[in-house]
Amino acid sequence: MGHEVTALEIDDKTVAVRDLNADIPGLRHIIEHAAHFLPSQGPIEVFVHHNTLHAFESMSFHDAVKAGYQRYGAEPYLTEQEYRRLYASGRITDADLEAAVKDDLGERCNEQINGLGTLTEICFAMLRHEVHVGPDAELRWIVAETDALERFREKATHINRTRMITAAKKWLHNTDPETETLKAEGILARYGRNSSKWSNAQWESFTLHVLWRICLRGLESFQPTSQQHSFVRPRDLLLHVFGEDTDKNVHEVLIRFCGAFVDQGYSDWVLPNRDQGFFEAFLALYSVPSPGTERWLRRLHEELVTLSKNNATAEESIEESLRELGINDTDLEEFIIQTLLSLRGWAGMIWQLESGVDWVVHSIPKGSLIGLLAVQLILEKHAIRYLGDEIFGEVFSIERILQTARERITEPKLLNIERRAFLLFQVAQMLGWTPLELLQLTESDWHELSKEVEDFSAIRRRKVFHEAYERKYRHAALDAFAVHTARRRKVESPFLSERPGFQIVTCIDDREESFRRHLEEVAPTCQTLGAAGFFAVAMYYRGAADGFYKPLCPAVIMPDHYVQEDVGYTFEGVHQGRMELRRRLGLVSRVFHTRSRTFFGGIFAGIVGSLATVPLVTRVLFPHLTAQIRRRFSSLLQPPPVTKLQLERYADDPGPTNGHIGYSTDEMAAVVVRLLQDIGVTQAADFSRMFVVCGHGSSSLNNPHESAYCCGACAGKRGGPNARAFAQMANDWRVRVKVAAKGVVIPDDTVFVGAYHNTCDDSVVYYDLDRLPASHRDDFEAARESIEEARRRNAHERCRRFDSAPLSLSSNDALRHVEARAQDISQARPEYNHATNAL
Repeated sequence: MGHEVTALEIDDKTVAVRDLNADIPGLRHIIEHAAHFLPSQGPIEVFVHHNTLHAFESMSFHDAVKAGYQRYGAEPYLTEQEYRRLYASGRITDADLEAAVKDDLGERCNEQINGLGTLTEICFAMLRHEVHVGPDAELRWIVAETDALERFREKATHINRTRMITAAKKWLHNTDPETETLKAEGILARYGRNSSKWSNAQWESFTLHVLWRICLRGLESFQPTSQQHSFVRPRDLLLHVFGEDTDKNVHEVLIRFCGAFVDQGYSDWVLPNRDQGFFEAFLALYSVPSPGTERWLRRLHEELVTLSKNNATAEESIEESLRELGINDTDLEEFIIQTLLSLRGWAGMIWQLESGVDWVVHSIPKGSLIGLLAVQLILEKHAIRYLGDEIFGEVFSIERILQTARERITEPKLLNIERRAFLLFQVAQMLGWTPLELLQLTESDWHELSKEVEDFSAIRRRKVFHEAYERKYRHAALDAFAVHTARRRKVESPFLSERPGFQIVTCIDDREESFRRHLEEVAPTCQTLGAAGFFAVAMYYRGAADGFYKPLCPAVIMPDHYVQEDVGYTFEGVHQGRMELRRRLGLVSRVFHTRSRTFFGGIFAGIVGSLATVPLVTRVLFPHLTAQIRRRFSSLLQPPPVTKLQLERYADDPGPTNGHIGYSTDEMAAVVVRLLQDIGVTQAADFSRMFVVCGHGSSSLNNPHESAYCCGACAGKRGGPNARAFAQMANDWRVRVKVAAKGVVIPDDTVFVGAYHNTCDDSVVYYDLDRLPASHRDDFEAARESIEEARRRNAHERCRRFDSAPLSLSSNDALRHVEARAQDISQARPEYNHATNAL
């Protein structure tokens, strides 16, 4: 790296192991910046969704997908073939395409290109008709072996064909030097000199041959361009030259070690020095000689022992590896980004666990991502040395291996004359450019024409196709909204001066859209509202049956408050007994899980495990009945039915201990004001008598991504406790006084009820109904009746996507069907509620 180094002796060779002047803080900053490109999803139990473009959120959509394409190698759009299929089916129309082309070209849309047509016409033709640009060998085969020079393209119009053939006939009788030169090239030999006897097929073939020759001659002054390879990672260079991927060996070791490092207690053994970090744990494990070491790792032990003896840090090891790999300062940041992205899943997982320590029981120490990079570079060095040994048959230094590879790089031609000419040859047929028109072009005209056609590349065509695709959907959706809004205003006009029949606020999650829509149809006088599903109650929550607190708020928020669900004092003895039973069953399950992986335990599990087929079969054949039986037995383990939230705090500071749990009344008022202002309900006339706050979540028997169907605003957990807590806050008269002082007036006759909507089986449960005033029971029953009908209709709408549900199902049968799917062990995707959501 160009700094003073300290050297050590390893196998009679001097190896630099520490850079005394290295910019360690700068290196750490580069690694943290590179981590921004890693996947950012959390553990599976808090996973909701992952925006794969989160690193490019500051860009426009099209710039972001292009940047993602370059960074990750992922496709930015659908394939061009898929867009063309959608175009052929009518999903994309000519009007959509033309509008998208004009938007893409901007002010240049009407610009004439050498008198052959506008830029819009050229691009539009390339969208309507597929253009082929392939490798040189494929192009030569097409020209020589297919009828590309014998028959017009299938979608060339009759008018254009006739026009081009007529122009070719005129060209044949020209006597200008250019025409005579083309004739002298033997173009007439295959047809005969007597053109009056040519058939229509011969004239068609002749026209295409002339057109092809003219395109070739027009571009003959072009010089073929070469693509300069730029390999930042040595692995990419070696893969290009020798066809061998060093990452294969490196990742094989890293994946196994990463799995052991992030283990959350499933393994019987714990990695040595795990609490010190990734790098330290790797040194401790692999510094010990092993007779089963793979050949390419045979020298790893010696290097790790040396690093351990010198107390080298991960950063120092990285500096040394960078020097040996020949990474200069210019390529340093890009090299680190590409290296981490080569194993992005594990690197992202380690970075997330390192950054969010409260997500898991067994956290990992800070600096683990730096340790991962240090280990990866050490392994990469050994993989390169081993590859050199295999290829050259002798021991080469890394520097010599890479230098030899660079000397063997071949530079492929990016786009030669024939490929450019064939592209213009195809466009000419689409637009009816005649040989006579093309012969009038000057050398600069050919350059301009070729540039414009090439600039409308495959990526750019896919971009325009995508805009056209979105335009069709956008216009259809907005038109529907406009029509629906006009109709709704007519229906609501008689009731505008009245209070809503009842109000319900749900999460802004897409799955609540259909539920709200059906509710508004069932009860036109109700008002549905949307808000982030944690309802401004950011808290660590512990249910009566939970073993520890869990955050119920967006992942970007760190809660300050703790809320706990307590069992009614009358049932405390029952609750303690059930807690002890759950603890013992959990211990037995844990012991069975671990011991079944031993030799004798495996034999025992194989014998006893056959008994598990009975409940397994019943779950598949009779999911609804089995669920009812399971609920009856599980009720013996669940907390008693009467519970309450420990919501009010009496001590000054919030915390997880008794007295510090909950919110002060001032904090409760701030929460209530925040939500009501967010949804625009702030004046007394805005409130109904019954106000339902409905959280959401999902529960099913066999969905491995169940948390992704729970509330994103609650970090992938169920939002029922948040709704319950908010309702309790808003019903407190002391809180209402403070809320009124902030300008939000809640009428005395408004009652809030917390609820929870299970989006998998479409059930709705309500909290603390024993606190509901007798004066509001009729209001609640009316609201519940409407909600019951809405959930039946919602289930009916959802069933149209299930192959297992016939379209003739009634609403009641549809509700039973979704309830059964949630308990069906054969349904790994029982909900489908995020499918095809675009609004």
